[in-house]
Amino acid sequence: MTDTAGSRGVDRLGFAPGNVVQEFGWSEDVDDDLRADLEELVGGELVDEDYDDVTDGVVVWWREGDGDLTDTLVDVQTVLDDGGLIWVLTLKPGRPGHVGHNEIQEAATTAGLHATSTFAIAPDWSATRLGTRGRGR
Repeated sequence: MTDTAGSRGVDRLGFAPGNVVQEFGWSEDVDDDLRADLEELVGGELVDEDYDDVTDGVVVWWREGDGDLTDTLVDVQTVLDDGGLIWVLTLKPGRPGHVGHNEIQEAATTAGLHATSTFAIAPDWSATRLGTRGRGR
């Protein structure tokens, strides 16, 4: 893994300059370099869970014991623009607080979403993209 792995990971999230990105689940264990890269990419600070205007995307930091992921995924969709991006960031396997992909998929399905891709985005974190169901090509 190179020193630029974090920045390349942020580029893979699909956000663009000027996007409003809402952050859920911030805690002291989040990857600060990843957050800084994301803020640099969009050109501003991430907005918090209380933000109530339309957003272009959502980043959810999720750990075992954080509560009900389905409820959180329903909540994140309330101010998300049509076609907005939803990413769930979870600790990698072997780290305390790791959440398995099956749990993410189950919560996403219940919330009307589905997991489309997962990749390592930071030394301790993986990113899983969620998309809406039922959209034809």
